[in-house]
Amino acid sequence: MENRILREFILRTLAEDLGDGDHSSLAYLPGSAKGKARLLIKEKGILAGVRVAAELFSIIDNEITFDLILDDGACVDPGNIAFYLSGSQQSILKSERLVLNIMQRMSGIATITHEYTSKLKGLKTRILDTRKTTPGMRFLEKEAVRIGGGLNHRMGLYDMIMLKDNHIDYAGGIENAISKTREYLKKNNLNLRVEIEARSLEDVRKILLYGGVDRIMLDNFTIEDTRKAVIEISGRHETESSGRIDLSTVRAYAECGVDYISVGALTHHIKSIDMSLKAI
Repeated sequence: MENRILREFILRTLAEDLGDGDHSSLAYLPGSAKGKARLLIKEKGILAGVRVAAELFSIIDNEITFDLILDDGACVDPGNIAFYLSGSQQSILKSERLVLNIMQRMSGIATITHEYTSKLKGLKTRILDTRKTTPGMRFLEKEAVRIGGGLNHRMGLYDMIMLKDNHIDYAGGIENAISKTREYLKKNNLNLRVEIEARSLEDVRKILLYGGVDRIMLDNFTIEDTRKAVIEISGRHETESSGRIDLSTVRAYAECGVDYISVGALTHHIKSIDMSLKAI
């Protein structure tokens, strides 16, 4: 996570939340008032967003003391304390909701990612995220996936070629999509990995005949067809399963021998982990 990107994000979120001032606090708290607080965990999970919280507090008020107890990636239970704060009461209060919004969501993502990765113990398959993220928060959500033990698929449209169903249909078929992509990469002197979606075993066979890609995504394949596809691909290309895979089926797909399983639900359907910032 780049410090510059993180700082810019924090400044934007502060501007959105503070406007012309935290009038709830300014109404009665003198600027000189000092206080303490703690980040209390209220639900079992994987902690994420601690580094972001520390940076946010330092930007709001670099005189706030941040006493770290639990770091990103820690397994937490109700009653655990992630960190203590001391400093300006006004600064602590104006930070509270932003810190909780970020850490609760990141911890929820890290927790569900950890649940998926735990299902694959002993297997080579790795869990990937997708681009199904909250606009403006993708870098934080993908950081949370890494904290939970998963891998990032791609950050955006710029760092990998991904030929999905609509790309293939617009191009007029698999062969045209691959051919035009290779021409584009050569013409523009770009060194990007190429992944292509297969919607059937017939698509897999077409891709194998034509070549020119690094990874084949097996989209919405049954477990049986996934196993057949992996056998036919036979290590010539990386393989990725995607679509309608959940905690109850993820190991069965992994046991087919795919290299990766991408799960949009890691960042798209998440439950935040409950926590609160309490004055002490």
